[in-house]
Amino acid sequence: MKFNLVNLQRANKLKIIETNLTLPMEFVLLGFSDIPKLHWFLFGIFLSIYIIILFGNGIIILITRVEPTLQTPMYFFISNFSFLEICYVSVTLPRMLMDLFTMRGNISFFACATQMCLFLILGATECFLLAVMAYDRYVAICNPLHYPVIMNHKVCTQLVVGSWIIGIPIQVGQTYQILSLPFCESNQINHFFCDIPPLLKLACGNIFVNEIVVFIFAVLIVTVPFMLILASYSRIISTILKLSSNTGRTKAFSTCSSHLIVVFLFYGSASITYLKPKSNKNEGTGTDKLLSLFYTILTPMFNPLIYSLRNKDVTGALRKLFTRLVAV
Repeated sequence: MKFNLVNLQRANKLKIIETNLTLPMEFVLLGFSDIPKLHWFLFGIFLSIYIIILFGNGIIILITRVEPTLQTPMYFFISNFSFLEICYVSVTLPRMLMDLFTMRGNISFFACATQMCLFLILGATECFLLAVMAYDRYVAICNPLHYPVIMNHKVCTQLVVGSWIIGIPIQVGQTYQILSLPFCESNQINHFFCDIPPLLKLACGNIFVNEIVVFIFAVLIVTVPFMLILASYSRIISTILKLSSNTGRTKAFSTCSSHLIVVFLFYGSASITYLKPKSNKNEGTGTDKLLSLFYTILTPMFNPLIYSLRNKDVTGALRKLFTRLVAV
């Protein structure tokens, strides 16, 4: 009887250990806990940025809907991109604001999984949508006579819908395989949201295969669209240089420059985060957070400024909109 009792106690302990290894009840997002004196300052900064993102991208969506001169495929894609940016930043920033306000970073396992899955899906959508926008510019500049036929409303809608759904099964599967790992060291995530690199640092055991899978998915979702963008712009630049009119060259370059700036801002920081060689578990956390701020918060904030200040059609539509509002 005593022997059975000892075995039962050992079995219970093993069960508890196994449970702790495989499925933590919650994680703790450390965020900016290493600088507690700046919490309220950061809260004010990030709240202002969130308002700017919502307002700026909302204005872009509004003017592309109400202004007749902006009813073109290019602005249809820009409008969808602005809506995507609002969704993309809303997955991480409100949670970060709540953590800064309460000075607690506790997040349930399910909430962490949901946040990471949505973030990955929207990030993949952004990669594909940027590639679609590059293709739109390629057709407009390299095949201008066939542009209205090739980029009709049906095709544009299909390209946008495809960009939204193509990454869903991949990212749901990737979320499942990351959160199925055993987490035995700690439940503290040294980041301000649930993302793959900081979660991999918490996993124990041999995760080499998981890292390879993450790298392959990153290559497929980040690198392939980026290569398509480069291919489109190589043809675009070649076509522009053949134009005899300096005015035509300037107009063509100005049309593409805004999109190129957004591409390099987003892809530059995201590629370094997901494609860089893996360091040890304690290195690079500050750099990772800084890079993440670029592609999760700063790029969505800059997008409306880039597309409005560098675009005469958008600035003209804004003037008309404000004139109507003042007149009312």
